[in-house]
Amino acid sequence: MALLQLIFCILVPPLGVFLKVGLGKQFWINLILTMIFWLPGAIHALFFVEDRGAVQPA
Repeated sequence: MALLQLIFCILVPPLGVFLKVGLGKQFWINLILTMIFWLPGAIHALFFVEDRGAVQPA
């Protein structure tokens, strides 16, 4: 699953974050960053998904 999440973080950043936490605050932040321009959303998604201390979905 981790490899799939990394691919989604690069191709469709909000989907990668959604798979990590669902429709939380980080998803909406990433969606806005991706709508502004793809690169900030991809960077945010990669940092957030690879963060070992990130909140896990319930």
